[in-house]
Amino acid sequence: MSRQMQPTFVLVHGAFANSFSFAPLQAELGLLGHRSAAVDLPGHGFAATYPGAYQAPQDLEALATAPGAIKGVTLADNVAHLIGILERAKRNGPVILVSHSRGGLTATVAANQRPDLIDRIVYVSAWCPVDLSVGGYYAEPEMATVDAGALASAMVGNPAELGLLRSNFRTADPGALAAFKAAFLADGTDEEFMVFLNTFQPDENLDTGTPDDRAQADTWGRIPKSYVRLTEDTSVPVAVQDRMIREGDALTPENPYDVRTLTSSHLKWLVEPAPAARVLGEIAALLPAQS
Repeated sequence: MSRQMQPTFVLVHGAFANSFSFAPLQAELGLLGHRSAAVDLPGHGFAATYPGAYQAPQDLEALATAPGAIKGVTLADNVAHLIGILERAKRNGPVILVSHSRGGLTATVAANQRPDLIDRIVYVSAWCPVDLSVGGYYAEPEMATVDAGALASAMVGNPAELGLLRSNFRTADPGALAAFKAAFLADGTDEEFMVFLNTFQPDENLDTGTPDDRAQADTWGRIPKSYVRLTEDTSVPVAVQDRMIREGDALTPENPYDVRTLTSSHLKWLVEPAPAARVLGEIAALLPAQS
């Protein structure tokens, strides 16, 4: 008799984020009867660095030079870490790999390397480069509406000297805070925005991959895939999301995206996760019955 084995959702965060932001979503998934594991990529979560100069009263001069644990971490390190988690999850049944934002890069390369570990891959407004590198997409018309100054307004130090990206999310500058809110959570309250901002960590790694890290038809392309569009996202605009969907479908026309849509900014789906949890549950139902 065929039966549906319980899948594990493996959740991969985006830039400056960590597993903590998935806690409300995991609670909703659990209440719907689903199991999940939220990943902290290397240098994230409890492995992150919060320099003393980041605390109040801030010392921006010291913050600009303080070392960070994420220095030298590469996309390859992220992928190796994720593959180790996927190997463990796969021992217990099907795996649904879910990524958000920059986490899509790590998920895509992991899928290129180990498609055998992933039963379905899900992108939630996440990067899945096909025709261009991520940097290449930023030069395209679909990204013209993005406010490049949102993060730049609070960047601290020289990335080349620090060996990492550092952003002062604890700034009190009203212009920077307004830019952050517009970029990430324009559809949330000021209170929700400040709470989420305080879950961000100041440091992120520099490596966004090479052209060789784009989705590969013979490996990534074999995995059933879904894309969850966020219609109010101004960080990864829906025009860019739709372009990645089109490019993925063109790469593997025999295996097109299952496309879902949520009315959400870049982060609102995590602040109010019940709709996203229901969508992920519907996606889990697409897995074939196991004999």
